[in-house]
Amino acid sequence: MKLNYRIVIFAFAIVFGIVFSIPSLTQSETGKKITLGLDLQGGLHMLLGVKTEEAIQSRMKSIAASIKHFAERNDILIDGLTFDESSVKFEILDSDEISKFDDFFKKIEGSIITKSTTSLSLKLTAKEIETTKKEAISQAIETIRNRLDQFGLSEPVVAKQGEDKILVELAGIKSQADEQRARELISRAAKLELMAVDEDRNARVYSMSDSDAAEYGDTILTDAKNPSIKYLVHEIPILDGGMLTDANMGFDKNNRPLINFKLNAEGADIFGDFTGKNVGKRLAVVLDGKVYSAPNINERIGGGAGQISGNYTVMEAKDLAIALRSGALLAPIFMMEKRSVGPSLGADSIKASMVALVGGFILVILFMIVYYRLAGVIANIALIANLLILLAIMSLFGATLTLPGMAGIVLTVGMAVDANVIISERIRELIYEGKSMHKAIEEGYANAMRAILDANITTLIASVVLYAYGTGAIKGFAVTMSIGIMASMLTAILGTHGIYQLFDHKISKSKNNKFWFGIKG
Repeated sequence: MKLNYRIVIFAFAIVFGIVFSIPSLTQSETGKKITLGLDLQGGLHMLLGVKTEEAIQSRMKSIAASIKHFAERNDILIDGLTFDESSVKFEILDSDEISKFDDFFKKIEGSIITKSTTSLSLKLTAKEIETTKKEAISQAIETIRNRLDQFGLSEPVVAKQGEDKILVELAGIKSQADEQRARELISRAAKLELMAVDEDRNARVYSMSDSDAAEYGDTILTDAKNPSIKYLVHEIPILDGGMLTDANMGFDKNNRPLINFKLNAEGADIFGDFTGKNVGKRLAVVLDGKVYSAPNINERIGGGAGQISGNYTVMEAKDLAIALRSGALLAPIFMMEKRSVGPSLGADSIKASMVALVGGFILVILFMIVYYRLAGVIANIALIANLLILLAIMSLFGATLTLPGMAGIVLTVGMAVDANVIISERIRELIYEGKSMHKAIEEGYANAMRAILDANITTLIASVVLYAYGTGAIKGFAVTMSIGIMASMLTAILGTHGIYQLFDHKISKSKNNKFWFGIKG
């Protein structure tokens, strides 16, 4: 026997396949395993809608906050700063300072500025409004996906469906408590705002209506812990969660859970400036329209760090930190459809798929042995190695196996053995031409290589396109196909060639073509 680099690489590949596929095959408690998708183990299927109109109002509110900060930082006196879903309006007390806003407005994309003496009005173009709505949907998809990834679910499916809907599929959600927790995490706006308390009028908050508060540019918010407690705060926030860079759960001096958050450089500057100018006043920490705390400002607070305290459990604090860290939703979402998928469907699907996979595998093995004899046995070794490597790679990366993914594995079995069929036929043709088995094997691999590469590369390209533009189950099919194709290139070409080279001396001495390749002569 002649040892060669091909057989060494093939042997390492087999060992790799066995070691990393064992946890998935045995379903052991240790080691990385393949995760079953929604269609195989059951879970939660949801179709969500996005209230894109509210994203426009949120955008206008953010612009108004930026205008207020710009004016304060540059000592420009403004009055009557208001906003609604279509515009932001304000007046500059000194008309000579209007030009100072020119560079500021240039940074706001898609804006239309109307000037009239000392009055300024900002609106968004129709194109910018449409872009903002689309961004709200894209941002919601990304935010929900980030939250679910940090929640600990394996391969959640979050994808756009139609023009303004979001499909969410969560495999492994089995209890009502897990379902409720996942739904709350998905739907939570997680909109953090730091808002100034209107100290001049707050004492009258209990006798004021929302319309009364609006006349002063204020809004009435309730306390998160005690809804009977109300606060009158300026409607335009000092800053919002868009400037948040990090949020983590911590504990206060009484060992109660709280949220520590950090702001970016711009947010830290705004926070520092505001607290420096408003010592002795209160700053409300507002989350999703509820006041979690309203501490007095004792001194300028630099560094851009703060805390949100509340009556949380540890789990609630963790989920809130996840929601804040992954970003606030630009527009609220709402449930349009919800279905719980039971595991019984998965059990039936797994059973049917396993019957197809094992049945097809056995038939292929028997055919190869009967038709190609020892060459068929070698091809079958490569086929088994291909499956082990496929399972090992999927296990190593914690990939999710769906029903279409299992179909991809079944198809991979056929494609993997197809390469060896092409090689064996080329070798048989050369033996028929009278060449020695040694030359027939070497030339057979050389002649078959182009056809095998062409077929595998074109299929791999198709799989990549399916993964890039497909969703959910289509991606699962593309993943298993791609891994299977690359594994077959290793096993069916390099691996089997190495085996033939290992036994080259015996093959050359043998005159039994039927024993080695199933042909006479």
